[in-house]
Amino acid sequence: MRPATANMGGAAPSVRAARKPRGEYVRRFRWIAVVCAAMLATAITAGSAAGQGGGAAQTASDVGISPTEIRIGVVADTGSSLAPGLFQGAVDATQAWAKYMNEKEGGLAGRKIVVDTYDSSLDANKSRNAIIEACGKDFAIIATSALFLNNIDDLVACKDIKGAATGLPDFPIVTTEVVQQCSPVSHGVNPPILDCATKDQHPQTYRGSLGATSYYLKKFGKSALHGVFIYPSDIASAKNSQVPAFTAQQQAGIKQDATFDVSARAQQSAYTPFVQALKDNSSTYARSGSNDAGWISFMKEAKLQGVNTVKVWDCSLQCYDKDILAAPETEGLYVWTLFLPLDETKSNKMLANYVKYMGADKADGFGAQGWASGILLRDAINKAAETAGNKNITRAGVLAAAEGITQFDADGMIAQSNPGEGIPSNCYVLNQVQGGKFVRVFPKKAGTFQCEKNNAYTIKLDLIK
Repeated sequence: MRPATANMGGAAPSVRAARKPRGEYVRRFRWIAVVCAAMLATAITAGSAAGQGGGAAQTASDVGISPTEIRIGVVADTGSSLAPGLFQGAVDATQAWAKYMNEKEGGLAGRKIVVDTYDSSLDANKSRNAIIEACGKDFAIIATSALFLNNIDDLVACKDIKGAATGLPDFPIVTTEVVQQCSPVSHGVNPPILDCATKDQHPQTYRGSLGATSYYLKKFGKSALHGVFIYPSDIASAKNSQVPAFTAQQQAGIKQDATFDVSARAQQSAYTPFVQALKDNSSTYARSGSNDAGWISFMKEAKLQGVNTVKVWDCSLQCYDKDILAAPETEGLYVWTLFLPLDETKSNKMLANYVKYMGADKADGFGAQGWASGILLRDAINKAAETAGNKNITRAGVLAAAEGITQFDADGMIAQSNPGEGIPSNCYVLNQVQGGKFVRVFPKKAGTFQCEKNNAYTIKLDLIK
């Protein structure tokens, strides 16, 4: 917005004004300009204060908040030599989200967002240390993606500005460890499949999305799909996060020919026996919970061995990545996601904002969820302010507000879920790699998700010992 004097400064004085001494005219003109500028500033301040709680002045209301800034942290595995840049998309998306919010939505709670990044490096100690540092520095953390975050004592007991153990608000995108999945201060845009009310029971209850399973069975025939299931094996919790979905798919009608475990560090040669199992069983289906590099190795080895019976190569979020598109061997790979395809910016304004600020060359699946976690924090802060005004922009106020957000879709960018009560979405979009691009397969209409009840599963398994 231009200053209040911008337009007035170029106006010609009236004939009546010209009759007065020039010095008096200049003094009067300046006085009018100052009054107008002051009135405009007052109006802007009042409007901003009203939006944050009925005109209350901005204060340092909690850790990480000053009258002008709010610090937000992101803890992610990015620097490990085992998987360099694993969740870099989460970090990049958080920084892009902050820039967007500062430029287009006036920051958060009327304050400029400042981002602090913490590399958890696939290390339990570094993960815990990152939480400790963020507790003393940041108001909240978003896009959390630390696979070895197996101790959340410091997350839950984090003290607020008054010294109370309120906890550090956490809006994660990847949670493998049960303690974080069931943390009272963690609210993910993609809630965990474990029903935390049953975590101490034997067996526990798991509920989640079957993804495109019903689509595959309808397209190819319920008795036509059988194949190999591959679990990530570096940590037990990572494997356990895949067991319920894989088991539910088999119960739905996809027969298991063989199952294997694989490390994220595995080279292509490690996939030789997996591909041999595909050949031995003339398998028509292949599913892996490994990362994008693992999938590329899997499909390269399959092509090398001449496998031609597989009708469905089935992957989800981790395969929505430019590295997948760069490998010609991944042609035909199905990839189902809980967010809109990134080329559908015309169908959703928030998606367009994400791609613009992230950059089309860097935008990926983990980044999309990281951005969405920032929007969830925004909604929680706004809800807290609406409840009790500016004084409620505290960790306790935001945590209480987050628990009440039972319908969330990041302004339509992602499938609707229930982060407040920890219930995952049963929606999806199915894409397929075709000609080096992700092409929407189902549902056909841009900007939509498939959300039928038969996409969901509920299953009892004893995975927590």
